[in-house]
Amino acid sequence: MENNTKTTEFLHIGTKLLKWYDSNARDLPFRNTKDPYKIWICEIVFQQTRIAQGLNHYNNFIERFPDVKTLAEAPEDEVLLYWKGLGYYSRAINIHKAAQQIINEHNGVFPTDYDEILKLKGVGKYTAAAVSSICFNGKMPAVDGNFYRVLSRVFADDFDISNSRAFNYFSELSHLVMSENVGDFNQAMMDLGSEICKPRNPLCGVCPIHNDCLAFSLNKVSEFPVKTKKVKTQDLGLKYYFVHRNGEFLIQQRKDDFIWKKLFEFPLEISDELIPFIKSTKTVNHKLTHKNLSIEIFNVEVDSEEAWGNFIIENEFIITDVENSHDRSFPKPLENYIQNYQCAYSIL
Repeated sequence: MENNTKTTEFLHIGTKLLKWYDSNARDLPFRNTKDPYKIWICEIVFQQTRIAQGLNHYNNFIERFPDVKTLAEAPEDEVLLYWKGLGYYSRAINIHKAAQQIINEHNGVFPTDYDEILKLKGVGKYTAAAVSSICFNGKMPAVDGNFYRVLSRVFADDFDISNSRAFNYFSELSHLVMSENVGDFNQAMMDLGSEICKPRNPLCGVCPIHNDCLAFSLNKVSEFPVKTKKVKTQDLGLKYYFVHRNGEFLIQQRKDDFIWKKLFEFPLEISDELIPFIKSTKTVNHKLTHKNLSIEIFNVEVDSEEAWGNFIIENEFIITDVENSHDRSFPKPLENYIQNYQCAYSIL
């Protein structure tokens, strides 16, 4: 569809969708509030996490940080700890900084305008549109993968969703079907895309708008949306040394210039004095978005109190044990390694 001019021809689609949503909206805790803080947190949490997997994390996070002030004043490490299990930890760092922005730049009041919400750290066009429409009657469509999929199928539109102009293109397309109640329309599109118009095996037979779906009528639903550009996956090798003695081990905090920002990790290298204490090595494979990690972890069991002390003094590592390590956030492969160590050490 090359020309998305203003027309009322397709508005009945949005009307059908809202009618369906009124009876079929998912019963989610954040659906019972117009609190922009809670809507914002839920949108960030569920960007990269399925609702079934992330709901408990969301509830625990909101229970600990019930408002902007509480979140802004919390230590960053505690915010990361309560984000544990959700992955993509840069999101937690960003919402912490954004909460401080709201305190410092908006006197602690969540901004109501789409453009102002968009200025918050880590907030993109989708999140700004979702929060402004649901909480403040904003009129921007919250275009995400669900919108791409539903609209490309409804119109059998082959516009490449990997194109840099895809967001603007499908935003314009949204206005052809979007109702006046944009907040409910955005949530209806989210539910439809998640529950019915799925990427694979969509449930077209129960879709409330399948009679208006051109791809369905052409039996070409599986051909949409069109995406041609593929992001190249990078292979990355990491090396860690799990340096331990008498149930304690050494850790340090990562910087914020690469993957796993601000999470804790094992030492990246050891002194020559510790090389004789290497007992074994283990290679762990782990996938991140666009990265395949091969992580080599050396088991360094230090028998010498002097060598242990020298290494700590030279590098200022943090000494911890399994129980206290639970108060910090580690990359998943290292967290698994610690759990295995706990099992092995408890047997001794």
